[in-house]
Amino acid sequence: MTATTPADREATQQAPSQTSPESSPEALKIALLGAGTVGSQVARILTEDAGMLAARVGTRLELAGVFVRNPDGDRDYRLPRELYTTDAEALVDSADIVVELMGGIEPAKTLIERAIAHGSAVVTGNKALLAQSGSELFRAAADAGTQLSFEASVAGAIPILRPLRDSLAGDTVTRVMGIANGTTNYILDQMDSTGATFDDALADAQALGYAEADPTADVEGHDAAAKAAILANLAFHAPFRIDEVHCEGITRITAADNEAASEAGYVIKLLAIAERITARDGTAGAVLRVHPTLLPREHPLAAVRGAFNAVFVEAENAGELMFYGPGAGGAPTASAVMGDVVSIARRLVRGGAGRTHTPKSVVPALPVGEAHTSYMVVLRVADRPGVLASIASSVAEHGVSIVSMRQVPLAEDDLVAEESSEEYTDETPESVLRIITHEAREQDLAATVAALEQLDVVTEVVSVLRVEGN
Repeated sequence: MTATTPADREATQQAPSQTSPESSPEALKIALLGAGTVGSQVARILTEDAGMLAARVGTRLELAGVFVRNPDGDRDYRLPRELYTTDAEALVDSADIVVELMGGIEPAKTLIERAIAHGSAVVTGNKALLAQSGSELFRAAADAGTQLSFEASVAGAIPILRPLRDSLAGDTVTRVMGIANGTTNYILDQMDSTGATFDDALADAQALGYAEADPTADVEGHDAAAKAAILANLAFHAPFRIDEVHCEGITRITAADNEAASEAGYVIKLLAIAERITARDGTAGAVLRVHPTLLPREHPLAAVRGAFNAVFVEAENAGELMFYGPGAGGAPTASAVMGDVVSIARRLVRGGAGRTHTPKSVVPALPVGEAHTSYMVVLRVADRPGVLASIASSVAEHGVSIVSMRQVPLAEDDLVAEESSEEYTDETPESVLRIITHEAREQDLAATVAALEQLDVVTEVVSVLRVEGN
């Protein structure tokens, strides 16, 4: 006799018969828009795990079809030919749940609007669309009494959006700071750990499939900016758009930057940061920003390696929380998609109105100049008496204080010397000065750097990087 486990008995009790549909609730039809890396894995899970999903939902989840531009194209997971269609509208109209994994703005937006108008629930991983038109789509879903879910839009398999929306709903989130793009984290990690150049690390990321042939959205920070807007939307219960996110990429990060960071005990990460602040004029709001950032090596986010993602949340009562895991890839992201699908399907089986997400408050987006941060500034300066005093005086005039200053002869700093367009000679002795400031308002720090550029003892501002986590 074969032993059965509690899980087996539960499945036997709950799973509807696959051969006797008349004894079970009618199957829920799933329309899949897109069959790329993530879409193919969603199709695989719906097909191979059909029994498990039926047990958990209470009815079968039936893949009604997959919208693709070329039904005969190569797929990571191949379905029967008849399931592929080029008629997206007809497929959407036939479904109870529409899963949009095409990406981009159009035709994704129009198809999601069509699904909502038809009364279908929608699951999407389309961060760019949500960051641009999320409020509009959420409102449409609320008006239609249906559901629009989007856990897969940020940080792949990491369950971050649901905790922000549900688990922390009774708390006040003050700050969200995260590594939200696996491609840039891989590149920066390679530059830090192996000494690779940006171009070499990017080529490796492309060879491994972490970076697209055109990596602009990743390396210029646009992907992380879209995710910052979505995280802020849920954390602060207010609508934010991608054009309200200050965005800087990693293309200017050099070996000299990594050397300076390492020497000072930091690592460089591209961070997405959303934080509540009060502006100088008393306005309460939020600053959303994406930029390369120095983190102390002992900070939890500093230990996130390779293409992994992590999100650090600070709340008034919960304190500090961190969510970590694979931030990209077909199977991890498909896991997040299927979590939304199962949640919606259970609601459809049991009845009740769709769960809606509509921002409940007004939190204005403030300019990045109102943010509070620290700077590490690397300067080439004349190597003569009085230079340090002159620089310290200029910094103090702008209300900024210095944590540390370290000066080394230029000849010992070959990486910075190589980047300089000016020839080093014995007649013009210079040194490299690395300054780390205390936390101050961004606009004051920026004004300080501008003033330093004008000093006759400063030959060049080599680099400026923000510092967090001290």
